[in-house]
Amino acid sequence: MDYEQFFRSFPGAVTVCDRNGVILEMNARAGETFASDGGRALLGSNVLDCHPEPARTKLRSMLGEGRTNVYTIEKNGLKKLIYQAPWLENGEYRGFLELAIIIPGDMPHFIREAKGDTA
Repeated sequence: MDYEQFFRSFPGAVTVCDRNGVILEMNARAGETFASDGGRALLGSNVLDCHPEPARTKLRSMLGEGRTNVYTIEKNGLKKLIYQAPWLENGEYRGFLELAIIIPGDMPHFIREAKGDTA
């Protein structure tokens, strides 16, 4: 499997930064999503500079602590899941990956019981 091609063509926006917030990589969708801010020209800039307060302070804390942040937003009539999580290399915290995926308005939700769960 060509993982680089998969990353570049993935339909959700994927942005990767180092532990200091420097943007290391963006896939095609992320470049399109942030086109008005410079798109892929943002590579090498700091993600903290792209966020106003109080989001900047929250993001700085997340980068320092290496903790996950998950939420949904609605913008321009589209609902999105935002999943920000640390990424590791050889077990070492290296930075953050942000995944933004459009959530269909009529998306089904299923509750599945774990096998063997008697509670």
